[in-house]
Amino acid sequence: MAFSAPLSHLVLVITAAVLFYVALTDFKQFKIRNELILVLAGLFVVHALLSGRWVSAHWNLAFAVLMFCVMLYFYAQNWMGGGDVKILCVGFLWIGVDCALVFAVLLMIFSMVYVLAAKFDWVKVQQVGAHKRIPFAPSVAAALIVSFMLGCLRPVCDRSPNSAICTSSKAFNVSSTPAMVGRTAIPKRRKLVARK
Repeated sequence: MAFSAPLSHLVLVITAAVLFYVALTDFKQFKIRNELILVLAGLFVVHALLSGRWVSAHWNLAFAVLMFCVMLYFYAQNWMGGGDVKILCVGFLWIGVDCALVFAVLLMIFSMVYVLAAKFDWVKVQQVGAHKRIPFAPSVAAALIVSFMLGCLRPVCDRSPNSAICTSSKAFNVSSTPAMVGRTAIPKRRKLVARK
């Protein structure tokens, strides 16, 4: 698949719509369907191919697997539901290590807002024994969508010396010349020709 910044942005818009639907479903039914998680993972693959982020996708996958292992402990302690683990794994797959801190801070903010809304009975909560549960997908979806809007998943320019395919360079203030992408520009030396 060829690099295409506009198509990668379209994939982000579609992903935001799917995230909104997942959040709405979890909000109403306290369930996150596996099919929607697979759709989000598939959209990540398409976005990685279109945006040039496929080069670092293995790091995103490794980070998602690491976070899955950590969240299994919370699931085993019954502190998280299975759907919460799934949506967070897909969230960490999308965000990767580069924007994990931004995502975590946004997730904390949206979760606190949701907990406050639940305290005032503005949103639905689920009673499980002596504990109350809130749907987590709305907070995860909001944090992911805001991370997208903050530019955490901008298209990556091709760094090969003979190509400058970053079509969105003006929109993101990235130089489209290969010598300027990710390193200091070094002017080429010209041979001096003596005139007679």
